[in-house]
Amino acid sequence: MCGIMGVVATTPVNELLYDGLQVLQHRGQDAAGIATAEGGRFHMHKGPGLVRDVFRTRNMRDLVGNWGIAHCRYPTAGSATNAAEAQPFYVNSPFGLMLAHNGNLTNAEPLKRDMFLQDLRHMNTNSDSEVLLNVLAHELQAASTKYQVDAETIFKAVAGVHRRVKGAYAVVAMIAGYGLLAFRDPYGIRPLVIGRNETPQGMEYLVASESVAIDTLGFKFLRDVEPGEAVLIDTRGPFISRQCAEKTLHAPCMFEYVYLARPDSLIDGVSVYESRVKMGEFLAEKIRHTLPHLAIDAVIPIPDSSRPSALELATRLGVPFREGFVKNRYIGRTFIMPGQASRRKSVRQKLNAIAQEFRGKNVLLVDDSIVRGTTSREIIMMAREAGAKKVYFASASPPVRFANVYGIDMPSRAELIAAYRNDEEICREIGSDALIYQDLDALKNAVHAVNNSLTHFDTSCFDGQYITGDVSADYLASVESARGKPGRDEIEGGQLDLNLVSTE
Repeated sequence: MCGIMGVVATTPVNELLYDGLQVLQHRGQDAAGIATAEGGRFHMHKGPGLVRDVFRTRNMRDLVGNWGIAHCRYPTAGSATNAAEAQPFYVNSPFGLMLAHNGNLTNAEPLKRDMFLQDLRHMNTNSDSEVLLNVLAHELQAASTKYQVDAETIFKAVAGVHRRVKGAYAVVAMIAGYGLLAFRDPYGIRPLVIGRNETPQGMEYLVASESVAIDTLGFKFLRDVEPGEAVLIDTRGPFISRQCAEKTLHAPCMFEYVYLARPDSLIDGVSVYESRVKMGEFLAEKIRHTLPHLAIDAVIPIPDSSRPSALELATRLGVPFREGFVKNRYIGRTFIMPGQASRRKSVRQKLNAIAQEFRGKNVLLVDDSIVRGTTSREIIMMAREAGAKKVYFASASPPVRFANVYGIDMPSRAELIAAYRNDEEICREIGSDALIYQDLDALKNAVHAVNNSLTHFDTSCFDGQYITGDVSADYLASVESARGKPGRDEIEGGQLDLNLVSTE
């Protein structure tokens, strides 16, 4: 899970890209980067940390040009912060390419070997995004005639990427001397949307992970990039697209709706907020039918992503909705912190209980999901310390039992509280008096109800069914064994400023 953006405008884009990254900050807090282009020269600045910490006025001044891409990074394997793996990535052959990627490639290791032995390309990091960049570069070279690039060549190259690359990927890339390329994997697992803005100087285009970036930057939402589709925006203005995959299946990641995306985003025709309201509706029905004996005095959300579900649940049950926790908004999202110790410590720093909302009450706490259980356990303890008589816990999503291999930081089953426990055991482990999980069919129906054209979803972390069909037991075992082992590039790194002359 990362945030990506690409803009082709009629005026300098450095501030647009910076402001857009701020809006997408929830998608990645590990590192950030911006690349722009002016003529045949790329300009880039990237480094570890939050967007506001990576960029200073002097950096922004150097990011000149009317088109560019940006990225905020979330390490899918919990790797240490280092500048080398911050994005965008750059390669100067055959045409000069910059690329930013959201997702995770499931065949990155075989591709690395192919790159080295067959394509004669070298990787500088352990990042699968660099692998993807080099696959695209190689396919562009193979598709071009006399190193000339045009739309036909680019679409042919993306088709080659789809044939070779497996997994989840939403991509924005800059092709020197030509324009902005954006494309999405054939299953549409990770989101990618397009916006446009009509100005007196001409049409401007923006591609981003979520529609909230389009809204806040003053663009108008156009549509989603379709699974397998490539969108090409020439710096001189024309916008063209083509389906480049031989076979597609629209199956977006369910966890985007549960937790990852902002509630004010629209993804694949689904209002994230509306889908979470529906989750609360279905969860209320389950509680009414399976646990009618629960004497609930108040429904309390775990801020912030569970609030729509909790409010609807309380309304359906006819129980008072109360805000029982105050959130420190200057602490990062605990789910995406790269270590268990960091998560435990940050829960108490992030949330504080309002004692009068708990004292002497039976409370139902509602969260969007239970992943490792660390946060849930600490929050239940906080509720008891604040004086709650009984603490019930509800999850708006089903138990997370399996590794996610498509770009979310839950690859090790040993870290998942539900992987080898039943509901009763999980209830004891987190210390609640009752535990209610959403059913998987109900979760699917909640999103389907908002957009009935969506009939397939990637729900692999709940049911172990990997939508791309290429995830083997050996691959999952390799992910498990690699978890927590530092890579050769995981060293302390500083920020990087590059001004690169392309090889047009």
